[in-house]
Amino acid sequence: MKINYVKENLRKITYEDDFPEYMTEKHAEDIAEVFNTPLTGSYNWDYRIQDNRIKRLYELGKELNWNVEMDINWDRPYEELKEPFPIFWDDYPPYKKMSDAQKLDFLKHRQSWSMSQFLHGEQGAVLVASQLTSCAPTFNAKLYAASQTFDEARHVEAFNKYIQTRMKLMYPIGNELKSILDKILTDERWDLKFIGMQIIIEGLALAAFQSSRDLTTDPVLKDMLGLIIRDEARHVTFGVNYLEEFVSTLSKDEIEERAQFAYEACLLSRQRLVSTDVFDHFGWDVEEARLFQQSSDINKMFQKLLFQRVVPNLSRIGLLTDSVRENFDKLGILEYEDAQSDYEVDWADLSRPLFEDSA
Repeated sequence: MKINYVKENLRKITYEDDFPEYMTEKHAEDIAEVFNTPLTGSYNWDYRIQDNRIKRLYELGKELNWNVEMDINWDRPYEELKEPFPIFWDDYPPYKKMSDAQKLDFLKHRQSWSMSQFLHGEQGAVLVASQLTSCAPTFNAKLYAASQTFDEARHVEAFNKYIQTRMKLMYPIGNELKSILDKILTDERWDLKFIGMQIIIEGLALAAFQSSRDLTTDPVLKDMLGLIIRDEARHVTFGVNYLEEFVSTLSKDEIEERAQFAYEACLLSRQRLVSTDVFDHFGWDVEEARLFQQSSDINKMFQKLLFQRVVPNLSRIGLLTDSVRENFDKLGILEYEDAQSDYEVDWADLSRPLFEDSA
């Protein structure tokens, strides 16, 4: 195995002919980007298991493990889109000028870009969860973070297989998502890792996965996302329950610092929903296309819906302080402040068995 270390993430679209045969040893080179972090870990010598919500979530994780290869029927055919469907891009001049074949290609690239960001985000989640195993201060949190690390690894495997075997087109990680992950991974404070990953990135991913599952006509993707959504719901619940008590122990200045971090992460997350790499690939004016997408009513509504789980969770843990409320209001998402948070969970829903029929 040869490892090629790079100084920054590769800005390259991977096409079908560039993929090695999936899950074989024919690919001889790994491409790795190094990051450095002043991670402060901690032992915990109190092995008593308290009967609390974190322990219960950990037990659920053990019971509901699933196998990417065995619990999803990958043999079902993948049907390519046959004709363009109505979208907000219909009003954008460069898109209107495209032939139906070009529009289909654009829609394929857009979907591939979204799925690729899911994949890259899940790799970030693996790395953050592994850090939390070391630096979370309590025993139950360490156990749960370890179990979440395996969940996230399974999600990476699932998205990677879906892209390589069905879509056969992969985009690089977007700059905004990369910036958020870099900040979370290289910060030495364990609770900022919790806030950034468990509350914001996982919360947004949960909403995006649910939306994608509702819209897809591919039964494989529908089944895959259903399993991933159940895992992610536990992860977000873990973050809300664990942080609520901890944040209350911080000083006012410490809380304000974390509230500002949460806002900046939400702002970057909002910007990362724009597929600028796709615009560039099709030769569009990237800034013009970005502004058009952000001004679309449909896009605005979709962005707001993605935050309907994040904002009440931030409110629950005490990070919607007076200093950031106006900023959240300007983003148009403060209205979700009093929505149901992920502290109170539907245990029956989280505990439901794996579906038995994937036909």
